[in-house]
Amino acid sequence: MTKVARKPKSRTARQRGVICVAPVLAVLLLAPALSGCILGSERPELNLEVPAAYREASLRSADAAVPALDWWRGFRSKELTTLMENAQVFNLDIAVAVAQIVQADAQVGVSGSPLFPSVTGTATAERQKVSTATAGGGTVANVGVGGSTFSNYNLGLSASYMIDFWGKNRATLYAAEESATVARYNREVVTLTTLVTVANTYFQVLAAQDQLRVARRNLAAAERILTLIKQQFAGGTASQLDVSQQEALVSTERATIPPLEVTLKQNIAALALLEARAPANFNIAGGTLTSIVVPRVTPGLPSELLYQRPDIRQAEAQLASSNFSVESARAAFFPQIQLTGTTGVQSTALAALFGPGAWYYTLAAGLTQPIFDGFLLESQLKQAKGVQLQNLQAYRKAVLSAFADVEKALVALSETTRQERLQIEAVNNSRKAFDVSETQLRAGTVNLITVLQTQQTLLTAENTLAQVRLTKLLAASSLFQALGGGWTPDGRLAAVQAPEVAQ
Repeated sequence: MTKVARKPKSRTARQRGVICVAPVLAVLLLAPALSGCILGSERPELNLEVPAAYREASLRSADAAVPALDWWRGFRSKELTTLMENAQVFNLDIAVAVAQIVQADAQVGVSGSPLFPSVTGTATAERQKVSTATAGGGTVANVGVGGSTFSNYNLGLSASYMIDFWGKNRATLYAAEESATVARYNREVVTLTTLVTVANTYFQVLAAQDQLRVARRNLAAAERILTLIKQQFAGGTASQLDVSQQEALVSTERATIPPLEVTLKQNIAALALLEARAPANFNIAGGTLTSIVVPRVTPGLPSELLYQRPDIRQAEAQLASSNFSVESARAAFFPQIQLTGTTGVQSTALAALFGPGAWYYTLAAGLTQPIFDGFLLESQLKQAKGVQLQNLQAYRKAVLSAFADVEKALVALSETTRQERLQIEAVNNSRKAFDVSETQLRAGTVNLITVLQTQQTLLTAENTLAQVRLTKLLAASSLFQALGGGWTPDGRLAAVQAPEVAQ
């Protein structure tokens, strides 16, 4: 059998696949080359007032330590450390902040999509029957008694690209990226706030336990004295008035216990929420405020605080985002140029879809210039500038508030430390006076009024000491928060994976 040589494909046939997509490739290749740059805009002046040093800088000591990220370990409480570590993992406010980062990252992709060409593929198959009254023009695939029928097949690609000559889309992308940074700083703000709240709530639990011990101890002392007075009344050396007065004091002491129980249980429930636990299944051992050590920390320089506080960096990123939004709104006033390209094959017969003459293409460029839109663009620019001004003032306030937070925390910690020292002395003296009066009452050398006065003085002094110790610890945690809790932006703004969500 004679072999018949296969006729090679023509050059046109070999290149048809390349030629068909040429218009689309032209749009794709021209897109990055024609993209422009962002229009320059005037940024607002920050006008920050940064002091050279804190007013309470003299409170710093040579052996003080700079805050670390695990600053709570300085209080030397294993239970507090466990609560802090669990809160970082399970706290729901932190989880919400992480979810907001996922949203912000997705918005970056949405905002950046206009910088790329849009490519769409289409495939259609159509079969149509027309009546004999309208049949006539076109290619008739089949003519019957009932009219004419014909088919149409189409495979195509289309591409479009809006040239970002004035930088509108790129400014929108940069604004979204800064907003994503805002979300990351917000996570750090929420984390620091949560940890400080956990510490403060734990200290309030310990304070309530201390106050309960004081109340029960004073109640026991009041009941002991009541028993002694009743014995004296039976012996004729005390009056019924003395008995009634001491009974009233016992009732008063007993009435102070329920509110303290409420405070204790409410703070434990608050801790459970911070740990993302059900209050019914959550409990802590607690202890006493006297076991908590207040760590020392240096405030550093005010200028350093601008980089140590995540809320300041958050406000700064928010301002940067609004700056780019203003640039995007300004660029919207300029003409927009759009490139479009379409290519494909079309035929009335499926077998001829890729045959000669089936290929088509279009290339187009269009320019759009806003002329009148009811002052829409002007209003949007004013709105963007208003947001920019708002974020500028918010940034200034964040900086000044940070300086004020440090000053207030330093003063509070210094004064409560001195007050604690004086109050301990007051408690010791009150306890000595009460012990002496009780001894003299047993000996019958002092009247009941003196005993009641010394007892009430001791009760007040011990309760005040518990409150002062709590205030001192709250001031210490506030100082850590004011200094940023040892936070630094390095390595803290990594990408966040979207959590799994039940379908």
